[in-house]
Amino acid sequence: MRSPLLDTPGAVAAEAPDDTVAAHYGEPYAEQRALAAGEAMVDRSDREVVRISGPDRLSWLNSLTSQKLDTLTPGTPTETLFLDAQGRLEHHLTLVDDGESVWAHVEPGTSAALIAFLEKMRFMLRVEVADMTAEYAVVTVLPPGAQDAAATAPEGAIAIGGDLLVPRERLAGLAQELGLKLAGLWAYEALRIEAHLPRAGFETDHKAIPHEVGWIGSAVHLSKGCYKGQETVARVHNLGHPPRRLVFLHLDGSVDTLPPHGAPVTLGVGAPREADPEAVVEGSAEPGQVGFVGSSARHHELGPIALALVKRTVPVDIDLLAGGVAATQEVIVPPDAGRNVTIDPALRRRIR
Repeated sequence: MRSPLLDTPGAVAAEAPDDTVAAHYGEPYAEQRALAAGEAMVDRSDREVVRISGPDRLSWLNSLTSQKLDTLTPGTPTETLFLDAQGRLEHHLTLVDDGESVWAHVEPGTSAALIAFLEKMRFMLRVEVADMTAEYAVVTVLPPGAQDAAATAPEGAIAIGGDLLVPRERLAGLAQELGLKLAGLWAYEALRIEAHLPRAGFETDHKAIPHEVGWIGSAVHLSKGCYKGQETVARVHNLGHPPRRLVFLHLDGSVDTLPPHGAPVTLGVGAPREADPEAVVEGSAEPGQVGFVGSSARHHELGPIALALVKRTVPVDIDLLAGGVAATQEVIVPPDAGRNVTIDPALRRRIR
């Protein structure tokens, strides 16, 4: 569903799967600074919106997903995951309960599969599932990771952390209504990468488990009852380590291009090379490949940056090549994650 904001003078469309919204409106760095200061709105209306209503909604979702939702209080934003039987990621939801319904937004193109699964799991429970994408659009009015958009939510909007769900017919004039500048998706992505926040389908692949990308704590409750995939989560947390780990990369600023999603990560020049018997990215692995690039962006202060998923055994103090671009690592998920080792919150950048 093409956003009307793409008709704004200067708007440039983003790349798939976000090609129905704007990457920027002509001033990418100024848009980043405005979003970081809480003075801009990002059109993320390509994301899809799902509503789950009915008196059994929270206990039902609690039994199906990784987060403890049966005691969720109205207005409290959270995240949850749907996992397969092996603990691998299937869906990531950002959600809130308004006292009558759970509202969630998910990645573009994924709501149909999610709703089909939920419909199969309804049984005799008092729940109703609806795709609300045609009626509601997702916009972001605070930097990634911020949690209090409710304070500025206009009438008729639903706040989920720093995001708002707004009636789609109001999207074209919403920034003016809120007194905010327009910022493109490039601004959001640069600040998301800076904040070390993974995105499903970018920092994850068909093998990804929650421990690898740091969703333990934010999207997984380790003391709740059974749900599909819990055995893997518990086993890694108590007995083992995830096979890969999310890293933040500072990229060589002298290179004109950014490594695209899926670009191979290899050991840097001068580092000891190691054979990788299993490809960590879909398709054939390059010689010496130890991971893949998830997302990359040009940050208004940090320069070119990226998130990547690499083998857990890659030393934290060696340089890497991301799609051939020299890169230095910053730890997000430590190599000893699991076995009751939690991710130090100090390792995550804070939005100030």
